[in-house]
Amino acid sequence: MPNKLNDVLSGREANYILPFFWQHGEDEEVLREEMARIHESGIGAVCVEARPHPDFLGPNWWRDMDIIIEEAKTRGMRVWVLDDDHFPTGHAAGRLKDAPEELRRVFLSKLHIDALGPKAGSSFAVAVPNLPGFYEAASSNLTVIAVQRNSVTGELLDEAIDLTSRVVNGRLYWDVPEGYWRIFTVFENAIGGDPSKRDYLNPLIKDSTKVLIDTVYEAFYSRYQEYFGNTFAGFFSDEPGFYSGKNAIITNYEITVGQDKADLPWCPEMERLLEQELGSDYKTLLPLLWQNGSKEATSKTRYCYMNLVSMLYAEHFTDQIGDWCRERKIEYIGHVIEDNNTHARLGVGSGHFFRALGGQDMSGLDVVLWQLNPGFDEIPSAWVAGEADNEFFNYGLAKMAASLSHLDPKKQGRTMAEVFGAYGWAEGLKLMKWMTDHMLVRGVNYFVPHAFSPKEFPDPDCPPHMYARGKNPQYRYYKHLNHYTNRMSHLLTGGMHIASAAVLYHAEAEWSGQYMYFHKPVKELMRAQIDCDVVPCDSIIADAAVQNEKLTLLSETYDCLIVPYSEALPSEVLLRFIELTEKGLPVFFVGGLPARTSEGGKGELVEQLKRCKHVKVVALEDLAQKLKSSGFTDILTNGSYPFLRYYHVRHQDMDVFMFFNEHPIQDICTEVILPVKGSLVFYDAYSNKVIHTCSVQEGDSTRISLELSPFEAIVVLSSDCFEPFETAPDLKRDGEEILIESLWSISTANSEQYPDFTPWAEHQKLTDLSVPSLLPDFSGTFRYETFLNYDGLNGKQLILDLGKVFETAEVFINGTSAGVRISAPYRFDVSKLIQSGENTISVEVTNTLSKEITDFCSRVAQHEPSGLLGPVRLSAR
Repeated sequence: MPNKLNDVLSGREANYILPFFWQHGEDEEVLREEMARIHESGIGAVCVEARPHPDFLGPNWWRDMDIIIEEAKTRGMRVWVLDDDHFPTGHAAGRLKDAPEELRRVFLSKLHIDALGPKAGSSFAVAVPNLPGFYEAASSNLTVIAVQRNSVTGELLDEAIDLTSRVVNGRLYWDVPEGYWRIFTVFENAIGGDPSKRDYLNPLIKDSTKVLIDTVYEAFYSRYQEYFGNTFAGFFSDEPGFYSGKNAIITNYEITVGQDKADLPWCPEMERLLEQELGSDYKTLLPLLWQNGSKEATSKTRYCYMNLVSMLYAEHFTDQIGDWCRERKIEYIGHVIEDNNTHARLGVGSGHFFRALGGQDMSGLDVVLWQLNPGFDEIPSAWVAGEADNEFFNYGLAKMAASLSHLDPKKQGRTMAEVFGAYGWAEGLKLMKWMTDHMLVRGVNYFVPHAFSPKEFPDPDCPPHMYARGKNPQYRYYKHLNHYTNRMSHLLTGGMHIASAAVLYHAEAEWSGQYMYFHKPVKELMRAQIDCDVVPCDSIIADAAVQNEKLTLLSETYDCLIVPYSEALPSEVLLRFIELTEKGLPVFFVGGLPARTSEGGKGELVEQLKRCKHVKVVALEDLAQKLKSSGFTDILTNGSYPFLRYYHVRHQDMDVFMFFNEHPIQDICTEVILPVKGSLVFYDAYSNKVIHTCSVQEGDSTRISLELSPFEAIVVLSSDCFEPFETAPDLKRDGEEILIESLWSISTANSEQYPDFTPWAEHQKLTDLSVPSLLPDFSGTFRYETFLNYDGLNGKQLILDLGKVFETAEVFINGTSAGVRISAPYRFDVSKLIQSGENTISVEVTNTLSKEITDFCSRVAQHEPSGLLGPVRLSAR
């Protein structure tokens, strides 16, 4: 039997879950109880977070950490720690407040005034006004640049003059030449950016980041060195970034270079680097960081700035911390803010997703606040921070993160997702499983559930909370989701990811001119069941090669490269495209070829691209069909199924295909042709059973049938190493059916009362119990009981199908549990439990706490009914 399959069937899969465990200074017994509840729910690690702890790094903090470390060691668990006194990472427990000025945050800002000439004897007040809370700049840091403007459009022209030497006591004395001129004062702004992050470190300065290392990391190493690499797993950075926007976080996603009022991340090293890249007169180009000039000059300046600032962030923040951890045999993980495309921008972003996470040992992302909403994969939907770009959240975010794990050897194919957080009590296990499958089928294989809070219930901080001091009625079923997650992650981790295409990451194009988001072509491919990875320019430059007319990037191989529309791209990248296509690699440019390089000019590279035999221009809407007609597909379906997702991993002894129906309402029924031959079986990771499947060999491929309910996932395994073993029958409902329309006795129990139920009513018709006339405010478990007379056994398989359920269901036949289902299909094999004659059927349905508690995060949710809605059927075959 293949090794990975043997692991999961025998319960030997590894742990892939490390939930946030929030610390507020609770009593010892509370901490020990919460650790026990985490462990008994099938989880083997925690990520400890001060949320916030009143004594972070003080005696009470170490007391609490000692308790957690002791509990973890006793239970064979591992401990991660969020690396600051609160999120986002960068506060360094307040140590930057009194740090030397050269270690503190600083931004490059600008003011401007306008002039008209010719006019001799003019003077201008170019000093930065001393407005407390707005600007603080020393006159010695001023650069004054005059740039001529187009007299019709007002855009900046290429004529620019450095007038800094003509400034005396904050006043510029200048004989204005003929024409319209804009006079820029460019200055270092010590209090720019988000005012709430004023005492944060500057990630562009090595010694500033070292304050965080010296304060937090070294403190843990000093106390727990003996546990490093065993019980103590590593550190987690949560949402570090530039925070260069002046407003609240929810308005910062659009902030980037080229915006008139933007504060730009800065450090002294940037001056030297810009001079190296742009020349000794680089300061005359600085106004183009805010306002438009000629395309080539603007593109060159902005690309150069963003390229440098994102590289410095990687070198001085992520790489430095990661190296410190690896030297001490622990790991460094976490994520930046990626929301609504800010991953390639300033504001709350970090400039470049792949560089920002390059120093970490796993790739990472988070999904919170209704950023994923089942069924909303194209049109925007409301989330807590406004309107969600659902194309990005569905087709960009997880795929981008998983791609990094395939391209960076230190990550070993591992991608971590912080999930479930701040969805409110409207989120139950059904949505959590959908979100887990959404991540798994895109290549995510480690999970940080958000969160376990030991605070007294109800804790208003970003529910849901998994245990909630015993008040979460679904907690007792949470282990079923975790066992499923660990099994699936184990099967999908460690092999070779198989994908047909590589799609270029668009960051450099966004910095340089007009561009197309990378997730636009990714969406077209995923909706056509063509898998891909997202690859940055850095990987194309450093690692790309061609073998047998296929693109290779480290251990990954792709049939082709896809370039989203880019008005300009770096010259090194265009040169590599030419070299790769000359070796036979097909390169598809979506929507057109580049017009120029990011650095300006070098049109000869574009002309060379036009002449390349293997370069093709394709419209976005034609992309998927073009790849299919070229044979660049891994699997084939017999129709169009835009919500069918798949993921393929090849192990040494087995191929693993995951299929997932991502739609919340529609079934999927199709045939799929897989690129394998030999023995095939289905594997149901939820029930941990191998299921027999009918397949048809067609040359080197195999055809199978897929039937997936909404939210349902299944795994197909192919191997030459299958030994004879017993397979379970599938639970598809067919054959003879009995519609159970008996009188149902209904009783209730909340989380603390369970399993002691209180009789409530008898209903002949199954209906939503949360309507105003019934039990609209009840959260807990409904028990439905009825009787069934049955005499048609005859060795048949009996399947009980509950129909519609909201939302977790456990079935008891004659007092014996037939199992638990946390999402559709709500089908149970009751063959061994139904007796000839009269049988008692009990169905326990548990809803979420949203009926009892109104919380802010649930406000944007589409709340579901409560209870068993049916129809309930018993089928025999």
